[in-house]
Amino acid sequence: MTDNVTLDIERSTATWNDPTQELTTRVDALVAAMTLAEKISQLYGVWVGASADGGEVAPHQHEMEEPVDLDDLLATGLGQLTRPFGTAPVDPALGALSLLRTQQRIAAANRFGIPALAHEECLAGFATWGATAYPVPLSWGATFDSGLIRRMATLIGADMRRLGVHQGLAPVLDVVRDARWGRVEETIGEDPYLVGTVATAYIQGLETTGVVATLKHFVGYSASRAGRNHAPVGMGPRERADVMLLPFEMAVRESGARSVMHAYTDTDGIPSAADEELLTGLLRETWGFTGTVVADYFGIAFLHTLHGVAGSWGEAAGAALAAGVDVELPTVKTFGLPLREAIAAGQVPEALVDRAVRRVLLQKAQLGLLDPDWNPVPPALDGVDVSDPDAVRGTVDLDSPANRALAREVAEQAIVLLRNDGTLPLAGPARIAVIGPQAGSPTAALGCYSFPVHVGSHHPELPVGIELPTLAQALVGEFPTSEVVVEVGVGIDDLDTSGVAAAVEAARDADVVIVALGDRAGLFGRGTSGEGCDAESLALPGAQQHLLDALLDTGTPVVVTLIAGRPYALGRAVDEAAAIVQSFFPGEEGPAAIAGLLSGRVEPQGRLPVSVPRSPGGQPTTYLAARLGHASDVSNLDPTPAYGFGHGLSYTTFDWSELAVEQATAETDGELRLAFTLRNSGDRWGSEVVQLYAHDPVASVVQPVQRLIGYLRVPLDAGAGRRIQVSVPADLFSFTGRDGRRVIEPGALELRLASSSTQPRLVAAVALTGPARQVDHTRRMHPLFTVQTTV
Repeated sequence: MTDNVTLDIERSTATWNDPTQELTTRVDALVAAMTLAEKISQLYGVWVGASADGGEVAPHQHEMEEPVDLDDLLATGLGQLTRPFGTAPVDPALGALSLLRTQQRIAAANRFGIPALAHEECLAGFATWGATAYPVPLSWGATFDSGLIRRMATLIGADMRRLGVHQGLAPVLDVVRDARWGRVEETIGEDPYLVGTVATAYIQGLETTGVVATLKHFVGYSASRAGRNHAPVGMGPRERADVMLLPFEMAVRESGARSVMHAYTDTDGIPSAADEELLTGLLRETWGFTGTVVADYFGIAFLHTLHGVAGSWGEAAGAALAAGVDVELPTVKTFGLPLREAIAAGQVPEALVDRAVRRVLLQKAQLGLLDPDWNPVPPALDGVDVSDPDAVRGTVDLDSPANRALAREVAEQAIVLLRNDGTLPLAGPARIAVIGPQAGSPTAALGCYSFPVHVGSHHPELPVGIELPTLAQALVGEFPTSEVVVEVGVGIDDLDTSGVAAAVEAARDADVVIVALGDRAGLFGRGTSGEGCDAESLALPGAQQHLLDALLDTGTPVVVTLIAGRPYALGRAVDEAAAIVQSFFPGEEGPAAIAGLLSGRVEPQGRLPVSVPRSPGGQPTTYLAARLGHASDVSNLDPTPAYGFGHGLSYTTFDWSELAVEQATAETDGELRLAFTLRNSGDRWGSEVVQLYAHDPVASVVQPVQRLIGYLRVPLDAGAGRRIQVSVPADLFSFTGRDGRRVIEPGALELRLASSSTQPRLVAAVALTGPARQVDHTRRMHPLFTVQTTV
């Protein structure tokens, strides 16, 4: 007892507990007082699962690691708790109680009373039982609306923070380079500017709630060869800088993000986890990032087991620390005994540990975890009798009406109408045949990192925790006067076609067919989309194309609805389907949003964040290709997409007119100015996405034919018009030159105002004059759109 009293007195008078001191002063004092073991303990997490009865968390037994002895670890402290809510289905209020009690135990067990930082996944909402399942990031990109995504992230962060979570492992800033990669659903799209702006907005929303956002995966992960997960990346420094790094550069500068996660992959033989030039030289010394760098799960160990650049666990730990990785996740492996032994042997400098622990403790100080009045009770349990778990149970709602309303808004704005021969919107057909493997699955609209798929699928005996109406149910509700007949036809990825005959019969007897096709989200081969679920080609999985062709043969109008994690080639449907509706795992409100679009209750607003291929082979392709990456007479393969990046139809029409080039020439440090009129020429409300592309016909290095440099969503009532001015800084034409530095070159250019990458509406010939000018990460990154007068 005397020791505890003495310790309490020491804590209360210690510099690190004095909130009147500068944070850096407090942290330096704390580091100086710590033993090596105590410092290292702050540099790793332990994977835990909350108790279903509100008791303390228990270490999670993961197939890739041996279990840990929590009592043994806690004596020196603990850096992070890995996914206390996202490991098993637990009532969220009881999960918060479990976390509370665990934090009390952690703080009481170490000399300095330091609690752990708790992190969770939040790629499609807070990944815990009972929380709203929002659309996946590829749907965020399809909205072309960063403000909407900022609002969504704010709700997600607020739910996490009120339960005691400090850090969210999102968003993904990887740019799609090969749509066969299984994690395409987790990305925002194939254009770095779209990815950067939408991701930055998400980060801003999360950070405003106090939750630390984590930028991932730094960098190049999505460009793995042949789209295979973790495969090496073959990419030069120029492509890396101009495509892969741009979103991270934007986010570090503009979002306030406080954490970065390294990628699993190696680029030209250098794994990201051991890349000092990347994690320290570029990220910190050039861009000025001051937060923490965390390991992707098991990524430090992979330096030894998969990459072969470290001969032991201790070498792996030393290589990661030297590169700039601060925290090992999800659980202790290399940063435990192997690191201590390597330091004792003189193989790893203790100064690297000091550098990392300062960053970790500074973040904990910023979160209030070093304050003397730190309270482990999260806001959700404030004023609740935590001594009675039964009174706590059911007191937290993570799927509120406000959450669902915003999930619905995002889903509705993200769905893309690719084709329409006039069949849509449907005017209450007498008989609707709903056919396909996505028609009756409750989880059809959920991505790999949504809790019901990621974790709930391993607990089929438990309720899913949220309402998940199927597409068939949504269509019955949307068309109450129609007879709706449902047939599966085929499965997602099997080759059993025995149900096709019944599907064809139902189609022939119907006025319209709604065929629901796509992906099943899963992990490591247990799905057709998701982490470790890579595709050999972009053909529809299983026998779905066979079913689609059979339905097209019936002569009944076929409306193709895709609920998928990546774009797929659709064969004959591109030319023969009555309509094609593309959604990317639109979340729990997705089926209702699709049904509303088919009826016309919902106006189509989405735009493609990735191109839809015409052919399933010939990958990888991207709209950002240079001239020789497009169709030409030097190859018999034509990579022209069926529907290009940015494409999306509406139920109304828009006229673009009266282009005025107000500033046609500018110095390489100046800006160009355009103005034009956009009018809704149809008979109903609609929302057009103005896309601004830059075309540089002659440059010192090969350039993409065009690239997106700005966009603006413009809602317009029927008949309404707006005059829109665009100011374009010359900085937006910069690229990485031959010497590896970013340059703006003088010369003739084009600015293309377009409704998609394949549909320019107005083209302005402009030019930059004067000397070539070098720029850096402080350059201007955005055009300025000004919606002026009503016309």
